Amino acid sequence: MNQTFQVEGMTCGHCAGAVTEAVKSVDPQAQVKVDLASGQVEVQSQQDHAAIARAIEEEGYKVAA
Repeated sequence: MNQTFQVEGMTCGHCAGAVTEAVKSVDPQAQVKVDLASGQVEVQSQQDHAAIARAIEEEGYKVAA
């Protein structure tokens, strides 16, 4: 299932890596694509949208509703 998240606070490659690792902590098989310019994170995963958003927020980023 393809899911898109609008993530605020990502500014660099380290941020992209942190968000990717957060998603993979919920679903190690997830495919993650981070676009720093737009703040969009595309995730291909069968995991619950809310669980992925919570993991991203635990890294210190804000996920827009």
